[in-house]
Order: sequence, then structure tokens, then C-alpha cells
Amino acid sequence: MTSNRRVHFNRTSLLLPILVLSTYATAQSKSSGYACSKDVSAQMCTAENTCGSASSPCVVDVKRTANAASSTPNIPNAKDNSLFCIKPGTTVQWKSTGKDIGFVVDFGPSSPFDPPGAILGGSDRSVTVMAKRPGCYKYSAGACRSGAIYGMCGQTNAQLIVTAN
Repeated sequence: MTSNRRVHFNRTSLLLPILVLSTYATAQSKSSGYACSKDVSAQMCTAENTCGSASSPCVVDVKRTANAASSTPNIPNAKDNSLFCIKPGTTVQWKSTGKDIGFVVDFGPSSPFDPPGAILGGSDRSVTVMAKRPGCYKYSAGACRSGAIYGMCGQTNAQLIVTAN
């Protein structure tokens, strides 16, 4: 009779971590930190997180990090993968300062840039596009190190806002 209790306890103890993790994951998805999921996304743009202007391009560095990838705009004190804003008509230069890095930046089916579509470049090839369509955009950036055998590619998700004015 004691063995039946022990088996019942072991089954319950195995289900408890799964229940806790699924509750945590659900809470995380409901409290998403994505600016694009908020109605006030354009109000999140300030002088401190606006990149480039009509006369100077916004330069975004896509790099392969130790365990993923990163995209960093040329804004003072900008952090990797931080939200940044640009104005329509601003040119954005996507490049990689890392050695022997290739990258892909993908906005999915709707891109704010002309020409639209995935942005493919690398250490030896920067890509310049122009912001045309206002809105809040989520994008993925992947970076691969040439010649590496294991773990040569990494990916990250980030956001940018093209303001209405």
C-alpha cells in the first residue's frame, strides 16, 4: 500500500514543473514588451532613439554575437536589438562591422522600405534602402560567420518604427 502512494506522488511531482513552466510562458506572452503590440507605438519615438535624418543615413550594424545575432543602430548609447525610430525618406544602411559575416534582415510580408523584401548583405557588402511606409515593424536579423563549422549562425528579433512625419 505504501508503494502505491509513492507512485502517485512521483507522477504528481513530474507534472508540477510542466504546469509551472506553462503558466510562466503564458504570462510572458500576455505581457509582451513589443512596442508594435501597443497602440501608442509612435509616441515611443524620442530624439534619443531616432536614427538618421533626411540628410544623413541611419546605419545599422548586424553582427554575430557569442550566442545569437544583434542589430544596433548608430545612435549614441544604443543597445543591441533596441527599438529605434526613423522618419519617412530616411535612408538606412544595413552593414556588418564583424569580419567574414553575412546577414539577412527580414520584415516578413510587409516591409517599410523601398525596395521591399529581405535585405541580404555582409562584411563586404552593405545594403542601403529608403524608409517609405509609416508604421511599427518587427524584424528578424540573422548573421552567419563564414568558415565556422558549429554554431556559425545566430538570429535575433527587433523592432523599428517609421514615424508618420
